[in-house]
Amino acid sequence: MEEEEEGARERSQESTTFKKVWTTHSTSPIVYQSGKVYFDNYRCCVSSITQEPRIIYQMPACPKSQKIEDALLLECPVGEVLPSLSDYKPSLAVLTAHNWLLRVSVNTGEILEKVYLASHCKFRYLSWDSPQEVMTVKSSQQKPPVASRQAGSQPSVLFFLGIFSVLPLTFIGMLQIDKKVFGNTMTDVAMSHGMLIVTHSSGLVRLYSFQTISEQFMQHQVDLGQEYNWNGKVGIVGRYPFGIPCNIKITDTPDLLFEVSSLESTFQIGGYPWHYIFTPNKKSQKGIFHICSLKDHTLAKNGIQDMQCCSLEPDWISFHPDSSGRILHVGPNLVKVLKLKEIENHAGQQEVTEDFIIETNRENSVNNAVTVTASGRIVKKRYNILDDDPEQETFKIVDYEDELDLLSIVAVTQVGSDGAALLHFHCNERGTRLKTIPFTESWEVTYNHEVYFDRNVMLHIEQKPNRIFSCYVYQMVCNDSRENEDMKNREGEGVICKKLGRTFECF
Repeated sequence: MEEEEEGARERSQESTTFKKVWTTHSTSPIVYQSGKVYFDNYRCCVSSITQEPRIIYQMPACPKSQKIEDALLLECPVGEVLPSLSDYKPSLAVLTAHNWLLRVSVNTGEILEKVYLASHCKFRYLSWDSPQEVMTVKSSQQKPPVASRQAGSQPSVLFFLGIFSVLPLTFIGMLQIDKKVFGNTMTDVAMSHGMLIVTHSSGLVRLYSFQTISEQFMQHQVDLGQEYNWNGKVGIVGRYPFGIPCNIKITDTPDLLFEVSSLESTFQIGGYPWHYIFTPNKKSQKGIFHICSLKDHTLAKNGIQDMQCCSLEPDWISFHPDSSGRILHVGPNLVKVLKLKEIENHAGQQEVTEDFIIETNRENSVNNAVTVTASGRIVKKRYNILDDDPEQETFKIVDYEDELDLLSIVAVTQVGSDGAALLHFHCNERGTRLKTIPFTESWEVTYNHEVYFDRNVMLHIEQKPNRIFSCYVYQMVCNDSRENEDMKNREGEGVICKKLGRTFECF
């Protein structure tokens, strides 16, 4: 039965391909979220699931001082009763340059909720603490007033962090991240899965429990819309100009959960049982990753991973986003999927083993340091070919598609003056290549690229010099359809169309 299903899946894959249906360009960043493409700092929303671009909404123009800085997609939880009908609408949590946190409908652009954050600092970043449950809003790094800078003084408070639960939008707490508490070498802070993560210029990464911090240092539990007295001023929480008070005041260093010293403060937690990945804090260790138990810091057997690649771009490693506890180790010509496995007769001790390996499609040429010309003259090469040599197929992007349980890998080869890119789909369980889709546009390896695969849509966003952003949208078509034959006959023919002042090229 499984063989029949696999065969049907393969036949289905052979009968479909992807065709570029439209493209457009912008002088501001282009963002993709769940079937929608956002332009003009999220103020223009275009559907990517229709063959021709369809503008879903376009907000009125606004001054730069009010632009949207960051956004998160809010998805309604299944099976939960929410207090307001608007909570059931798909929406974006957006952060504006003038410190408003808004919830915006993704279907109309209507503002569903608005919260004013503060006037004493500038908030700039939105991120998930726990996806679709708790989000954090973080300020830019605080700078002292001009007079203080001239006097040589430095601020002790580096950041402000606001924590909110979502759907319904509920305020949890606001806190200052102070050097007097966390140390003078502190450089950055983040929240992840209930942990406050503080990084230091020395390479130290320190983890604290946010729950413990809030229980120990929260002055008052405060709700949005509540009247509150803060610093001698009375106002409504979340409304202009009062904003959100700092109701968590850390007066002493919190209890430390975990500490590690890592090169460039790189650090990850994942796997099962819990492990962490870091690079020892020495320049000579760059590109070498250690996988250790979070429980007792013991190095897993075969836990030192060194790809030993010779390339301009370094290899990278991360825990697999499919929640399997596996590890992705990606280099320019190799993708290793690793897993943690308990050692036989050694209860609780883990070893790192290879689940499968994906390699680039390269000619089996020997990289000799000495070559002989046709006339018999011996020539010594002054350098070796790099693993990411542009004339060889090189892995540039590796991602995971959760709905289809696929690994998507972008491979690029330089052909003459242009780069040709392919998107390979691999089985996430075994690594088998299932399908390859070519990008029809040229791929310049020195530009920044993002690729998204979402059901029947493939999307490529490219950033060119001088902040020119390009978006290329592909859609799935059947190879054996007459419609596809017509598309092939029209290949290369683009029709320019304008919608609400935006120019698209449709194919």
